[in-house]
Amino acid sequence: MSKVKMSKKSTSIDMTAMCDVAFLLLTFFILTATAKTPEPLPVETPNSTVQTKLPETGLVTITIGKNEGQSQVFIGFKDRDVRAGALDYMAEKYGVTFTDAQKAQFELVEEFGVPIQELGGLLDMKAADRAKKGVQSGIPLDSIGENKQQLQDWIQYARKANIDRGADKELDFAIKGDAKEEYPQIKQVMDILQDQKINSFNLVTGLRGKDY
Repeated sequence: MSKVKMSKKSTSIDMTAMCDVAFLLLTFFILTATAKTPEPLPVETPNSTVQTKLPETGLVTITIGKNEGQSQVFIGFKDRDVRAGALDYMAEKYGVTFTDAQKAQFELVEEFGVPIQELGGLLDMKAADRAKKGVQSGIPLDSIGENKQQLQDWIQYARKANIDRGADKELDFAIKGDAKEEYPQIKQVMDILQDQKINSFNLVTGLRGKDY
């Protein structure tokens, strides 16, 4: 008696639809992701359970950390027009001239830390080189000399630039200090803010889990 041959069915699976879904998801995540801006002065912030989010605009961040044992201070402006206005005021006060290319580059720099006299040279560098650790020496906090209280001037002129653009509210300020930074340096920055009647500011911390 002859054997009956069973027809074999194909076991292949059409993956076209799955690939389409995978590429759609990949495209979505790429378009919605926010790139992390390189930090010229990385700091390890103290931990906290507070989850208050900093504003996306109208914010000035002052970063305090150490590089090779030396305390350094950096400042960052969220708004480009505030950056540009503050730069014009600082250039006029300290007698420093910037080219149009340098001014355009400064509008792209979210955070920096050099004396105003060295800022032009910093802006002439490539962005990747500017972000390297140790390239920027920090904004001077000396109470004497030609660099007297440049941080205080940046804060003052940022507020003036904010008024010039017709903003309906004052700038917000945040202090981002390294967890290992000594208290006198933090207090010095706080004193500079309070000297300009800025008594309300945020302290940037890292998020940790609640203790149960």
